[in-house]
Amino acid sequence: MTTYRWGLALCLLTQSALAAAPLVGNLTSVGSDTLGNLMALWGDRFNRQQPGVNVQVQAAGSSTAPVALAAGSAQLGAMSRPMQESERRLFVARYGYPPLAIPVAMDALTVVVNQDNPLTALTTDRLDALFSVTRRCGEGAAPRDWGELLPNPAWQQRSIVRYGRNSASGTWGYFKQQALCEGDFRRDVAEFPGSAAVVQAVARDVNGIGYASAGFGHSGVRLLAIGRPGEPPVPPGEEAIRSGRYPFSRPLWLYVNKAPGQPLPPLTAAFVSLVLSAQGQADVRRAGYLPLSATQRREARAAAGLAEE
Repeated sequence: MTTYRWGLALCLLTQSALAAAPLVGNLTSVGSDTLGNLMALWGDRFNRQQPGVNVQVQAAGSSTAPVALAAGSAQLGAMSRPMQESERRLFVARYGYPPLAIPVAMDALTVVVNQDNPLTALTTDRLDALFSVTRRCGEGAAPRDWGELLPNPAWQQRSIVRYGRNSASGTWGYFKQQALCEGDFRRDVAEFPGSAAVVQAVARDVNGIGYASAGFGHSGVRLLAIGRPGEPPVPPGEEAIRSGRYPFSRPLWLYVNKAPGQPLPPLTAAFVSLVLSAQGQADVRRAGYLPLSATQRREARAAAGLAEE
């Protein structure tokens, strides 16, 4: 009995020492520009806690995440939209199981106009008519100028200048799905690789309108309330985003390689644990997004195989 107790104590001591041992290695995140700043904040915090780990963040767009995860060149796939079935199949073809999707923050896609533009709200069908050639959401014709959207005489015959993201972006894909009813963009939508550039372009152009993540600065622009046809428009406030009343509310995701029934690799597990910690979620707020609720955090930690905080 004494020998058994000593053996058990030694085993527990060894496990504790291993758990406390500093981590060493490389951790790479590839994906969303929307999540780029937040991933950098988490990477800096993680590096302060684990100086032996080199964290690299590449933020060229959500569409780059599935390829990197499937190839094994990244452990973290940051995406501002859910992974498409074709992207999941790429991963399954190599590993035999799908990647694990972990929600890490709440965001909203916002529609912005120049601060001098008196427009305050749009319906989703009118937004579709502004940005698409297909107009699948129900609007019959595209507005020709701001005079068709505003009663203000000063805005009659003012041209509408459209700004948006490029096709590598998850925000582009989300807007296409949700705002254009899976329709096609107009060719005259000026495309930018980041939401910050879209906001800056609209801030400089009194005739501009664009879409961007809520997590980016909005100096010089006005955020529009959005309403579905026949319903009152809803501004993108915190309560409306959390409850889903704002039409373009969305979670932000980290995709990771977690084999069924197996724990996450140590580096990935430690990083995800930080992201889903109180400190990590405070960084979400600092970056301009909404932290997960307590229930969402608890469910996300359980899905990742992590102990409750």
